[in-house]
Amino acid sequence: MSGFFKGLIGLRRGPWEMLASALIAVGVVMLMQPFVLTLFTWSFTVTLTGTVMFIIVSHFRE
Repeated sequence: MSGFFKGLIGLRRGPWEMLASALIAVGVVMLMQPFVLTLFTWSFTVTLTGTVMFIIVSHFRE
């Protein structure tokens, strides 16, 4: 776990890509749930943020 946080602070690609992928997954789950309208409303923004973050992070060093 400390290696994950060191990777985030050191701007390494692996941990940031994992975080961006998790954000995309959370956005998709928010989009598909039928119970809370607020989650559905914010789902596109969360998914878009994760996608843009993934594009930017893919240019970080290994």
